[in-house]
Amino acid sequence: MKIALFGGSFDPVHREHIRIAEEAKRELGLQKLLFIPSYRAPHKALGAIASGEDRLALLRAACSSLPFAEADDIELRAEGTSYTYLTCRAFRERFPHDELFFLVGADMLEDFFTWKLPEEILKNVTLVACGRGEEQVSGLHEKFRSRFGKDFTELSFAGKEISSTDLRVAIAFGDPEAEEFLPPETVPLLRERGLYRYPQIEGAMALLTQKRKEHSERVAKMACARARSLKLPEEKALSAAMLHDCGKYVRKTDPMLQNFRPPEDVPEPVLHQYTGAYLAEHLFHVTDEDVLNAVRYHTSGRENMSQLEKLIFLSDLLEEGRSFAGIEPLREAFWKDLDLCMYLSLKHQLAYLEERGEPIYPLTQRAFDWLKTHTRFE
Repeated sequence: MKIALFGGSFDPVHREHIRIAEEAKRELGLQKLLFIPSYRAPHKALGAIASGEDRLALLRAACSSLPFAEADDIELRAEGTSYTYLTCRAFRERFPHDELFFLVGADMLEDFFTWKLPEEILKNVTLVACGRGEEQVSGLHEKFRSRFGKDFTELSFAGKEISSTDLRVAIAFGDPEAEEFLPPETVPLLRERGLYRYPQIEGAMALLTQKRKEHSERVAKMACARARSLKLPEEKALSAAMLHDCGKYVRKTDPMLQNFRPPEDVPEPVLHQYTGAYLAEHLFHVTDEDVLNAVRYHTSGRENMSQLEKLIFLSDLLEEGRSFAGIEPLREAFWKDLDLCMYLSLKHQLAYLEERGEPIYPLTQRAFDWLKTHTRFE
C-alpha cells in the first residue's frame, strides 16, 4: 500500500492543503494519506494559534469529503516539539511493509537540509515536494542528491500561494472572502467554535469606515507576517493592529470619551492615537500595556519604543495600500531590520514635514533623536 504523510501546523487547514492531497493521490497512486498536525513545529517556537484539538477537528471535518484521507494525532499526543524524524520512524514501525511518502512544500524543502536528523527521515520515507506559488523545487535536485545520495520526488502540480497568517487575519476581521480559502466542510465548525476571532475587540470594527477597516486589515497582515521573526505573539500584533485606528472617527464630545483627557498641544492628525488607546482600555478592556502603547504611539512614535510599538507604527505607515515617494526602500528595510526601518521612516517623515512647513510633534522628533543616539545608523 502507498501511504503519504502530510505534516504541518494546519492553522487552519485550507483549500490548497486539500488540493495538494488530491494531486499527491493522483500522481503517486496513493491508497491512504494522513494529515498530521504538529503540536509545536521546530521552526515555530511560539506555537500554533488554535489548539491542537481544534486544528485536528478542522482536519477531520475537511477529510469527510476525502475517502482516502484521515487526520492522525500522533504528534499532538506526543506534545513538545514535533520532530519529523520521530514521526516517520513511528509510521515505518506501524507500516513496515508499505511504501511511505512524506509531503513538503517548496518552502519547507529548502529548509530540509537544516532539519533534525534528515538522513533518518529519508531512511523511512520518500520525500515528495510540491511547488507553491512562485516557489519551485526543480533547482534543488542536485543539491539534494549531493547531500543525501538520493533524490526527492517532485509533483508536477504547483499549488497556489496561500498565507495561513493572512487567512487568520482575514477571519479575525470578518472578511467574507476568507471562507473562499477554507474547505467548505470546516466553515460551520470554525464558526461554531469562534476560531481565530477576537470578540473582545471586534466592536472596534464598528467604529471604522469600510475603507479604514480595509486599511486596518492590511496593517494587521503586515504586522502579523513580521511578528513571528521578532518573536512577538501574533495575537498581540493582531490586537494592536485591529485597535490602532479605533479612535479615528470618534468625536471628543462622544460619551465614550467622557473621561478622556488628551496631552496638551496635540495636533489633530495625532489625536486619534490617544483616543484609540483610551477606547482600547476603557471600552474594549485591553489590559496589555504593550498593546495599549502600540496604539497610543502608532502615529507619532516615541523614544525607546518596544518591538510591538515599532511594528505597528511601521505597518501602519508601509502597508500595501500606501503609496508615496521612497516607500519601497522602507518596505525592504522593514523585513530586514526593524530599527533601521524605523530610523529611515522617521527621517523621511521629518524631512517631509519640514519641506511642507508643517509643525513637527515633539514625540516624533524625540523618537528620531533617540534612535540617532542609541543605534549605529547615524
